[in-house]
Amino acid sequence: MSVSELGEIDEPAFSGLARRHRRELHVHCYRMLGSFEDAEDAVQETFLRAWRRRETFEGRSTLRAWLYRIATNACLDLLAKCRPEPATGGEVRWLQPYPDRLLDELPAGGADEPETVAVARETIELAYLVAVQHLAPRPRAVLILRDVLDWTAKDVAELLGDSVNSVNSALQRARAGLREHLPAERQDWTGGAGDAGTRELVRRYTEASVATDVDRIAALLRDDVRCSMPPTPGLFVGRDAVVNDWVGSGFAQMRGLRAVVTAVNRQPAVAFYHWRAAEDAYLPLTIDVLRVTGGAIAEIVTFHADRFPRLGLPERLPADRTE
Repeated sequence: MSVSELGEIDEPAFSGLARRHRRELHVHCYRMLGSFEDAEDAVQETFLRAWRRRETFEGRSTLRAWLYRIATNACLDLLAKCRPEPATGGEVRWLQPYPDRLLDELPAGGADEPETVAVARETIELAYLVAVQHLAPRPRAVLILRDVLDWTAKDVAELLGDSVNSVNSALQRARAGLREHLPAERQDWTGGAGDAGTRELVRRYTEASVATDVDRIAALLRDDVRCSMPPTPGLFVGRDAVVNDWVGSGFAQMRGLRAVVTAVNRQPAVAFYHWRAAEDAYLPLTIDVLRVTGGAIAEIVTFHADRFPRLGLPERLPADRTE
C-alpha cells in the first residue's frame, strides 16, 4: 500500500488492514508487559494512534513494522505510567497466562517467517516472560526487538530515538540481565506437552493432584522446584518449602476436585475445578502451569480461576464428569 492510499482510506478499511496483525502485536505487547489484559489495552491504543497518525506513514517500512513501532511506544508509555520500576526478586505479580489457542491463530510458516518468530516457544514461556520483566523498559524493548523480532540495530535506534551504539550497549546489558534471571538449565528443557515423557508426567501430576496426594506430587518435583501464584505475594523455592506451603494451606484435606489438561504459553497446564453442591457442578478453582526439565517438574505457576474464560476453559464441569 502506498503512502497516499493509507492516508485516504476510511476507518473501517484501515482497521481491516491493521487487524491482520492484531494477534502478533498482542503477543509483542504481552511480551513487553507480562500481562494479557495490559496487552489488550496497549493494542487498542496502538490502533487508535495508528488511525490518528495514518498520514505520517511514510512508506519507508512495511505497515507491519510501522505498527510494531507504535505498539512498542505504547507499551513504553504504559510502563512509565503504571510500573516505574521493573520486577524485583523472583516475583512478577502482574504476570498472566497466554492461551495456546490464541497463539495458534497465527498462520504456521517457516522458521524465519515473522509470525512464527513472534510466538517462538522459547520466548513465550513464563520463565522467559518473568526474566524479561526484570529488565528496565527500554533495554527490554531493545532485547525483544533485536533478539525476538530480529530488527536491525539501526531500526531499533530510530524507533527509540537513540544511537546505534546506545542500542548495542543496551542489548548487551539486557542479554546479561536476562541470563541472570533465566533458569540455569534452560538449554536442557525437555519440551512442551507434545513430548511423550512430559505427557506422562502431567498425567501423573493430574491424578495425584485430584487425589490431593501430597506425597505422590512431591515425588514428581525437582529438589529445587519453584512455586508461585501471581498476583498473590510469595515465591517458594525447594521441594520442602513447596510441600510445607501446600500442607499448611490445607490442600491435603481438600476433596471434590476434577481437572482438565490444557496448555498455555506453549507449556503443559492443568486446570482444576472444585465441587460446589449449591451449583451441582464443579466450578473453576486454579490452573497450574508446569515447567518440566529432566523428567521432573521444575516450576509451578498457579493462576486464579478468573483466568479460565480467556483460556477457553469450561465455566463448569457437570456432576457426572470424570477425568
